[in-house]
Order: sequence, then C-alpha cells, then structure tokens
Amino acid sequence: MGTLFVGIVVLGIIALIVRSMIVDKKNGKSIQCGGECKNCGGHCH
Repeated sequence: MGTLFVGIVVLGIIALIVRSMIVDKKNGKSIQCGGECKNCGGHCH
C-alpha cells in the first residue's frame, strides 16, 4: 500500500513538472535559454 501511495505522489510530481514545461513553451520560453533571446545569441524563434 505504501509503494502505491509513493508511486502516485511521484507520478503527480512528474505531471506537474511536465505541465510547467508545456506552459513555459506555450509562453515562448525555452528550456535552453530561459526566454531571454538577447542572452542566447538570437537563436530563439
């Protein structure tokens, strides 16, 4: 029972991380340069 609970918690945390990454991507932020194109050499969009 404890293993199931821990597994559900871990899956929930992973889902929140993925959701955050998707929202950031939709808002134009990139994982590589954080959305500040002036600092990444102009390789953003």
